[in-house]
Amino acid sequence: MKKTSLKDIAKLTGVSPSTVSFVLNGKAKEMRISEELTNKIITIAQEVGYQPNQVAVSLRTGKSKMLGVLVETITSDFFSSLAKTIENEAGQYGYKVVLSSTDNDSQKGSEIISMLSQRQIDGYLITPALGMENAINDLINHKKPVVFVDSNLPDFSVPYVAVDNFSGVQMGMNHLIEKGRKNIGFVTIDIELEHMQQRTKAYINTLKENQIELREELILQLPYDYNKEGALTMIQNWIGNLTDLDAIFFATNYLGIIGLESILNLGLRIPQDIAMICFDDHDLFRLYPPGITCIQQPVEDIAKTATNILMEMIESTNYSSTAIQKRLPLKLIIRGSA
Repeated sequence: MKKTSLKDIAKLTGVSPSTVSFVLNGKAKEMRISEELTNKIITIAQEVGYQPNQVAVSLRTGKSKMLGVLVETITSDFFSSLAKTIENEAGQYGYKVVLSSTDNDSQKGSEIISMLSQRQIDGYLITPALGMENAINDLINHKKPVVFVDSNLPDFSVPYVAVDNFSGVQMGMNHLIEKGRKNIGFVTIDIELEHMQQRTKAYINTLKENQIELREELILQLPYDYNKEGALTMIQNWIGNLTDLDAIFFATNYLGIIGLESILNLGLRIPQDIAMICFDDHDLFRLYPPGITCIQQPVEDIAKTATNILMEMIESTNYSSTAIQKRLPLKLIIRGSA
């Protein structure tokens, strides 16, 4: 059977072979080829089973056309949506994605980086964990482009794309206070990462700005390696011991889901007995009556911004890694819980 060529695809799409080549080599945006035509060429190439000789492409260009994406977990809505959008955006440049999760385990993350580096990955989008510094430094020393997504490590001169965690929690706290809530609990994870520290800092700062006493017992920190049943018990006991608690701010949506179950197990009504707000949205929060108020992250914008920055670094013949920080705005989605 004759192997499909670029010329064959060009005839089927009604464009020149060079246009097909630009699209399939990830240069559609650079050559200002429309998204409609790009998608048409890619679709037809897939339908006819076009397979470029990847080894030849790598030898010719010096690029593997693959990106390494390391996220904290692929089980959360946030990271799964993030990874999917990165995959779609990378495809516009002709790149494939190798996705891995670290479970915030530095050893696992470092081993994944070591494995990917042997596959000549062109660039990396990483949600870093503390302890991965040496592995990431090795990438940078070998001139591999790296962009941090969602969380950051101190003393690294690499681009960082995330949201304004401080203003997000501040926005939610002010909404609770405006609704008359004064005894607001805060449930978070005991982990030394910048984005989680910023959320706790915003909780404390907003109380002070509103002349509300900071009570240490109103902050619950769960260990990062908690199990669900243990976390459920901890949150239920914590709520049960705070008789004047009138609202809870959960610092992540996975904590919010466990918190919601804890509140229901205690027979409390939302929002009559206790108000609830969560950082980051989830389908459950939209569907569960009366709806859970949340701070919504612009997942697609985060993914697209990070991918585009990485691609600019990869395509640049003389890029320099700099500590550019892109902090994207959040939205307060008001539902019935607060």
